[in-house]
Amino acid sequence: MKNNEIDYKKLGTELKEGKLIIYPTDTVYGVGGVITNEETIKNIYKAKDRSFSSPLIALVSSADKIEDIAFINEKNREKIEKLIREFWPGGLTIILESKNIVPPIMISNGKTIGVRMPDHETALKIIESAGGILPTTSANISGEATPRSYEELDEEFKKRVDIIVDGGKCPIGTASTIIDMSSENIKILREGAISQEKIEMIIGKI
Repeated sequence: MKNNEIDYKKLGTELKEGKLIIYPTDTVYGVGGVITNEETIKNIYKAKDRSFSSPLIALVSSADKIEDIAFINEKNREKIEKLIREFWPGGLTIILESKNIVPPIMISNGKTIGVRMPDHETALKIIESAGGILPTTSANISGEATPRSYEELDEEFKKRVDIIVDGGKCPIGTASTIIDMSSENIKILREGAISQEKIEMIIGKI
């Protein structure tokens, strides 16, 4: 379905029933399902042919949702808040210590979770319809190219989900930058849409 054809109330109900969705974000197309259904999260991995050792991230509809699923390290709180003010919504994923609400399977039985708020109106409405938090990863079979537009979605992968939203081309088209702020030892795990230089201009040398 196209962006302008979405009934968000109906969509929210379907997601909460456990359906999987392919949807556009500002960076790349994602595949996701509700955080409250562990079976749904297993199905995301199955659709991607992905190892359970690779964690998913949580896309949120607002920064207020962070502390529903993660603890903010108090020594990093000021820096985290500065990054959020500067780069959210946008292409920055922040790794934090996860709370018990997060299914272990989603984070590979680890203790941290990546959180991001995308800069994309349709994505935010979809996430909001699912309760404000949507476990997500890129909408492709593992090892294949990451789709930056609807046209780049793999036909086989599309058959493995229940709902597909055609949002055209993703405005950024580059994966998010991932920064680990779960401890005092801050580190960038992946440089993507936002450069380390830009981050360091906000919080100082990493």
